[in-house]
Amino acid sequence: MTNLANPADQLTDVRDMVVVHKAFRREFSLLPQLIRAVAAGDVRRARRVAEHARLVLQGLQLHHTGEDELLWPLLLERAAPSTQLVHRMEEQHHRVERCLEAIPALVDRWAQEPTKTAADELAGTIEELRVALVEHLDDEEVHILPVAARHVSPAEWAALGEHGVARMSPRQLPIFFGMILEDATDEEQAMMLASVPGPVRLFTRTAGAMIYRRYVASVRAVSPAGPAR
Repeated sequence: MTNLANPADQLTDVRDMVVVHKAFRREFSLLPQLIRAVAAGDVRRARRVAEHARLVLQGLQLHHTGEDELLWPLLLERAAPSTQLVHRMEEQHHRVERCLEAIPALVDRWAQEPTKTAADELAGTIEELRVALVEHLDDEEVHILPVAARHVSPAEWAALGEHGVARMSPRQLPIFFGMILEDATDEEQAMMLASVPGPVRLFTRTAGAMIYRRYVASVRAVSPAGPAR
């Protein structure tokens, strides 16, 4: 059965997921570098990077949980010709989850005792995760997003993003928004902020941007990033 959620000449705008994926690619590329750069025995620095690693992992888990609960069931119901494709996405999620399972314990061990051995094991495991994750993100962007644009309504697509936001703490929200907007183009930033209430948009561009710059500076041990556009 094929059930188009939208008229044939109208597609749901699903470009926001590409922007979110861009943030995951960046963060999971940076994390092994940040971990290996921590001097052996520097517990304070290791704990700071470990806190960031946990936050990034939480973001990925929320992203995938939203797809598992809200996106895949819709596509399996409405896009019958793409059933095998959706099952492939689910299997890729399982592969990523298997990589994820070992990481929290490795993060905790390294944060408590930041040896070179522990750093190399943690960084190497995250690199394995990144390989599986990037394969999935690439596949999803090429094959799933065009299907979702036809078979998922704008309201249903918006619920996918709201699923993760609702599970973040107020303290985490400006950090997650900052991560997503960091590498976004001007057009992508405008798109991502267009659907949020005016006060939230203003906060994101001002105080939220400052919070994120300070956060990035503390995590990456570099000068704060430039202002949000």
